[in-house]
Parts: sequence; C-alpha cells; structure tokens
Amino acid sequence: MYHRYGTSSKQSSFRSAFPLSNDQILQHAPSVMAAEAHESRGERYAFVPTLAVIDGLRAEGFQPYEVRQTRCRDLDKREHTKHLVRLRHPDAQALTFGGAEVPEIVLVNSHDGTSSYQLLSGIFRMVCSNGMIAGDICDDVRIRHSGNIVEEVIEGSFRVLDNLKLVGEHIDQYKAIEVSRPEQLLLANAAAEIRWGSDDAGNSLAPLHTNDQLLNVHRYDDRNNDLWTTFNRIQENVIQGGLGGRSASGRRTRTRAVAGVNENVRLNKALWTLANQFAKLKLAA
Repeated sequence: MYHRYGTSSKQSSFRSAFPLSNDQILQHAPSVMAAEAHESRGERYAFVPTLAVIDGLRAEGFQPYEVRQTRCRDLDKREHTKHLVRLRHPDAQALTFGGAEVPEIVLVNSHDGTSSYQLLSGIFRMVCSNGMIAGDICDDVRIRHSGNIVEEVIEGSFRVLDNLKLVGEHIDQYKAIEVSRPEQLLLANAAAEIRWGSDDAGNSLAPLHTNDQLLNVHRYDDRNNDLWTTFNRIQENVIQGGLGGRSASGRRTRTRAVAGVNENVRLNKALWTLANQFAKLKLAA
C-alpha cells in the first residue's frame, strides 16, 4: 500500500506499508540522498549524508516508511532542502497502543543550514493513514552538524523510542476522557487558530464554513467522543485538508493538505500540546 501526498512537483511526500528502498527515497525526497552539503555551508559544517544516518539506523533495526521534503522555490537548494523521514523499530511494535496506532521515530534534517538533525516521537494511525508527531519537549532531540553524528542520532533515536512508552500512557489517558460537544467545539476553535490564525479584530482566518468541520467523522470507528478520538478527528482534518469553505474573496474552496516539513511538524506538535493541556485540565477537575 502506498500513499503519496502533495500536489506539486516541488513538494513530495511518500509513504509505504513496507520499508522504503533507496530508489523510492531518491524518487520522492531527493534531498535525503544529497551527496554533499550546499555550497553555502562553511568549513566548520560537518557533512554527514542523511542516507548514512538512515543506514546506521537500519543496522540497529530501524526501517524508513515515509519520506517528505519541503517546498523549495530555489532550485539550487532543492537537492539539499529540509526533509523528514519516519522510521519504525521492532521494539516499538509491541507498543501497539490498542492496535490501530503504530509508534515511530521522526527524523528531520537538511543540508543547506536550515536544520540540525532533529528527532521526535511519532504515531501513525493505520485506520486513516495519518501520521502525527507526539510527545513532550523531552522527545525533541537536536544534534548539530558536528562530531560523530551517526552515533549521536542512533543514541537519540533509542532515547525517543524509550519516551514512546510515555506517549502510550498519554493515549490511554485520552481514551478514558469523555469530551462534551461544547468542549469539542472549543478544541476545534483552538485548532483552527493554530492552523490559520486570526486578523487584528480577532476574527478567524480559517477558510471554513464553520470550525466544527474540523470534527467531521470520516469512518465509523471515529464517532466516539473520548479525547483521543476527538483529537484524531481534528488532527486528520487539519493536516489532510479537503474541507469545503470559502476564500477571503468569497470563492468556493477546499482546505489544503499540509505537506511541507516545517508546517507539518509545527502543527502536529501544537495540536498534541493542545490535547495534552486539555487532558490535564480535565483530570484536575
């Protein structure tokens, strides 16, 4: 099974139900396969190809299942721009989180100076082919382009792997928290603000008919009103797009999928924080 996201040749995202080969990575995210740093990098920049890091992780049991790279208007930087790789490890497969969610390691990097190596915890929902970035700030491991990068990334990946157990505990909590309709609307409004913002008068800039469209149900199992299901509906609708609405000029439109690396990471982390803070308030009540 394959999933290709993005609508522009300048922006690519590809996911498979099976580990990705180097040829697939090269086809859909060429910056992952860069053989040298961008010419703008100085002598102090230690270039270690992302592929060398992936090969090191493969040797430790991690396998890549998704790649994406950011939109790059400067064709000179396209082969070096920021990219994202999602990997799984056999030790994490036991953390089934109820069977529908698969824990993953998220690796972000670039070879044009816009990003260090960054590692985050991720969750992939099998039922909707939708990936999210989850976990507290302790999961955000950053490694500069200096020193023994491959070993540091491998060590950091296992640290994130350990932290995924805490993510599983959060998910169990979320599944036990019932969310009323007014609370769901509150979360949807907050998510719309995170995604599209508002103008100086405080009016939402979301191109939706109403923000409760972010609560739309796309499958039977997502009708439940617990926090985990509510969060997943909102996250899927925000990231995958496709919701009907109107542009600022009144033209009929549909929301766009979030395919760029920067925005995908930013939104996923912000939405996870929103759900986590909401859970803390509910548990403290």
